[in-house]
Amino acid sequence: MTPMVLEGARLRLRLWRAEDRVPFLALNAEPAVQRYLRPMSREVLDAMLDRVEAGFAERGWGFWAVEHRAEGRLIGMCGLMPVIFEAFFTPAVEIGWRLASRWHGQGLAREAATLCLDAAFGPLELDRVVAFTVPANTASWGLMRRLGMREIGGFDHPRLPEGDALRRHVAYAITAVEWRAGRDPADRRG
Repeated sequence: MTPMVLEGARLRLRLWRAEDRVPFLALNAEPAVQRYLRPMSREVLDAMLDRVEAGFAERGWGFWAVEHRAEGRLIGMCGLMPVIFEAFFTPAVEIGWRLASRWHGQGLAREAATLCLDAAFGPLELDRVVAFTVPANTASWGLMRRLGMREIGGFDHPRLPEGDALRRHVAYAITAVEWRAGRDPADRRG
């Protein structure tokens, strides 16, 4: 399957390149980015990107590398991925995003997520997309709400051990019907 590339006003969501791995490692080490994530070593991040690349080869979509078009540089990751654990909302495809802290607060995560949801409910013909984060991550679930997603419940992330401060999560979802109903043509820029 031919991998998708998504183009926005300020962003390009593209396939990963070998030279993206070092800046992506640095991005993940930023305190503002790492705050609600488990620490990731180079090996863990490389394994994650290997799985992402395999998903693109298999499905044509996944977690894209987010490139700032004007600067021509990697600023993060955003995309869609099948959820690989069991929870009350699975089976499901999740949307997720992660941007370097320099790019926070500029509407770029929303632009990237909007491109992904347009693809999910357009050419990919998905029925529903979910997202989840820790309750303290107000910026992330705030974006979920701005995207039109609705809270569907809380859960303990099964891949995190009992007692882990990041184990408790809140889940959001949006259906294709809800996405289309909430799309204002003036809001297409994200």
